[in-house]
Amino acid sequence: MGEDLRAERVIATTGATGAVGGKVAAQLARLGLAQRLIVRDLNRAPELPKSSAVLAAYEDPAAFGRAVRGAEVLFLVAADHAENREELHRAVIDAAVAEGVRHIVYLSFLNASAAATCVLGREHYATEEYLRTTGVAYTFLRPSLYLDLLPEWIGEDGTIRGPAGEGTVAWVSRDDVADVAAAVLRAPEEHVNRIYNVTGPEAVSLGQTATRLSTLTGRTIVYVPQTPEEAIDFLSSQGLTAREIAERVSACTAIAAGELSTANRTVLRLTGHPARSLEGYLRKNPSALSHAPLFSGSGSALGPR
Repeated sequence: MGEDLRAERVIATTGATGAVGGKVAAQLARLGLAQRLIVRDLNRAPELPKSSAVLAAYEDPAAFGRAVRGAEVLFLVAADHAENREELHRAVIDAAVAEGVRHIVYLSFLNASAAATCVLGREHYATEEYLRTTGVAYTFLRPSLYLDLLPEWIGEDGTIRGPAGEGTVAWVSRDDVADVAAAVLRAPEEHVNRIYNVTGPEAVSLGQTATRLSTLTGRTIVYVPQTPEEAIDFLSSQGLTAREIAERVSACTAIAAGELSTANRTVLRLTGHPARSLEGYLRKNPSALSHAPLFSGSGSALGPR
């Protein structure tokens, strides 16, 4: 297998055991592309055609450098919930560049900037800026908030709570983000130094989101606006970590500020299929909101429950 991989361009894929990286790795395998899967746990590495798995953590740049050796392109997923995320990213980027990686496709965040309201936007922008200084080719994929995480925002009482006001967000599915990433990685030379905002098909408020979900599922889902302080207290009572609270609250305040209202056709343009809507997501994941209470005697727009 090693000789086969050396005979063609190799893509180093991080996050292959994760929600987005795993989908990207599977897509690349279906496309017949050679991969080096960089994982923290070899026992969890997927077994995919034309792939090999290598153990390396972001906290060990030397191991990361060895893992990407021989790869021309790196798909870089952010360190998850890490307090020192920017430092870790700089270290692995340096290691990849030192080993000859020519192009880094980085999974960033919608409208990332130094002045972003959401903490994710600021952190990802810092990594983007550092990548620009290395001189290697880059592509930044900036997805909106994940539609797949929306069920986690809904409590067992059917409420979506947060300081999002009347602002809107174009929820995007991880499947669509993975499809976009695979399209870029398939022909990275066509996407050199490009930035892509990756969103769902329409921007909706949390109130509109709740109403649509209620209609689609026959479950009681309502939006309860909060102040940032109320949101912090509420999420603390739910057992979220300080990091998780900061991400959720700042994501909501970014919605309120209009910073996540972008809705575009990037998914359609790069993949050939339209981005999944709320309806499309629920059809594929019919039990996603099963924890929310049912309307008494009501039906669902998606058919029998």
